[in-house]
Amino acid sequence: MRLLDFLYAEPQGHSWVQFGELALALILSSLIGLEREFRAKSAGLRTHTLVGVAAALIMLVSKYGFGDTIVRYAVVLDPSRVAAQIVSGIGFIGGGLIFVQRDVVRGLTTAAIIWLTAAVGMACGAGLPLLALFVTGAHFLVVFGYSRLANRILSERAEVHVHYTPGKGAVEKVMQACTGRGYVIQELAVEPAEGAVEGETRAIQFHVTGRRGVEALVVAIADIKGVVAATLAPQQQKE
Repeated sequence: MRLLDFLYAEPQGHSWVQFGELALALILSSLIGLEREFRAKSAGLRTHTLVGVAAALIMLVSKYGFGDTIVRYAVVLDPSRVAAQIVSGIGFIGGGLIFVQRDVVRGLTTAAIIWLTAAVGMACGAGLPLLALFVTGAHFLVVFGYSRLANRILSERAEVHVHYTPGKGAVEKVMQACTGRGYVIQELAVEPAEGAVEGETRAIQFHVTGRRGVEALVVAIADIKGVVAATLAPQQQKE
């Protein structure tokens, strides 16, 4: 019976194949982490590398770490249960990267890339290097290619007019609202201050470039304390 147990036991996983799988996970997750590091994101090179290598190691443990406890016809283990826990556990790291600032959600893309890095590591540990390479390449395609495509197809340019009461910091808050929502401010024009009466409303106009849906930005600007009115230029208003 012991001979049968030895023949049907899982390999121990202490070979150059497994070290190669870990090395591939290290390289691919490092490449993804470098992209995040260059963009100065909260999770950079070290975080992504550790996530990818750890996921690969857990997959290898799932595949080979229980060979000494498996007895044919007596003990049966499901390696996919360990892999499923990686998917669940990585959510704690991803959740810590997402935060809200001035009604703007940040960190979603980085959290998604952390999840993708874990998947790449899992593929390496499972012995699926081609899938890991493909997904890593897809990551760079999405991050660099889709950003340019979205900017060309989904971007919008609008002229915004804002009337405000001086002395309440309204202009600074308007600028923060625009940049916080991902818009770039261009061609800012401020009404001259000579002869202004205290409490009198003033006006500024500026162009913003960014994602579509600038109407929501105008509504947010109108709700700022000190802003009397915020409108789009006539050609930007929808019928």
